[in-house]
Amino acid sequence: MFLRHRGIGLGIGAVAVALSLAACGTSSGTSSGTSADAGKPAGEAAKKAVAQGGADFTTAAAKTAAMGTGAKPGEWPRTLTHAMGTTEIKTPPKRVVVLDVGELDNVVSLGIQPVGFAPSEGSPELPSYLKQDAGTPKHVGTINSLNLEAIAGLRPDLILGSQLRAADQYDELSKIAPTVFSIRPGFTWKENYLLNAAALDKTEEARAKLADYDRAVKDLGAKLGDDKPVVSMVRFLPDGLIRLYAKASFIGTILDDAGVPRPDNQNIPDLAAEVSAENIDQADADVIFTGVYGDPKATDKSAVQGNPLWKNLKAVKAGHAYEVPDETWYLGLGVTAAMEVVADLDRYLTR
Repeated sequence: MFLRHRGIGLGIGAVAVALSLAACGTSSGTSSGTSADAGKPAGEAAKKAVAQGGADFTTAAAKTAAMGTGAKPGEWPRTLTHAMGTTEIKTPPKRVVVLDVGELDNVVSLGIQPVGFAPSEGSPELPSYLKQDAGTPKHVGTINSLNLEAIAGLRPDLILGSQLRAADQYDELSKIAPTVFSIRPGFTWKENYLLNAAALDKTEEARAKLADYDRAVKDLGAKLGDDKPVVSMVRFLPDGLIRLYAKASFIGTILDDAGVPRPDNQNIPDLAAEVSAENIDQADADVIFTGVYGDPKATDKSAVQGNPLWKNLKAVKAGHAYEVPDETWYLGLGVTAAMEVVADLDRYLTR
């Protein structure tokens, strides 16, 4: 047992394809200017509202949980309510494009190989933990710079993304194919999963996967017992940015579900707290898990971990500081990644 322890504009060809697809009636997604979206902020304003510190950040999970469809299993067409309005999906989707790793994880976990996906800038390859089942989806830009022409060229029949990533491109995307957006990725991952599953008529499969996760994370909590270690989450990002991930994050929800306590500065209803190399002592805990986004050389990781402040941290001195895969712990944002994280936590915390 453990001892005390993330675009370019439409080209002429894309416009032609988009108009052609729209003319075929594949999309009835609500867009700006329609009654369902009246009064909603557009573009960057919509993205800012659901970003960390935004007016709609804390309510994103509850609002997403209220979205979905009233269609019965096997019923088509089906209409989805989602972050950008309503979208009708006429037939079972066969060619799905996903605009973030969370959506990629979601659809692959439901047995679907997407035709296109947008990775993060810091991890441009297909995540290794999904490679076996994801097939060979084409890149369609990155989460922050979508290539709409590439998306249109794949002739998708469903596009899955989020308001946070692509609210300003929703209208163009919905002309290419029926488009369903969650509010944001991250701590809303369970609600997003059910929304994506509703678009694919795979709600029962998704609920079963979430039930498997619930059992695994509760088993972990029970195995750790009442005297659980306090865990700190440290992530190194480019340009000297260092984050201590808090409760309103993907990893934060998993630690909460396992009943794992956090330092006071991370036990907050926010995505993360930012620190610098000079006050890295604020990361102290019984156990520290570190992640690195992108190229480690573009971050302050080496400088921080060579700093006496880091070396004097309780977890570091005890040998309880571990580097974990960024692609699952921070970028996974789906049930498959969550199960990988639970397995990692079990391995590290129950030694």
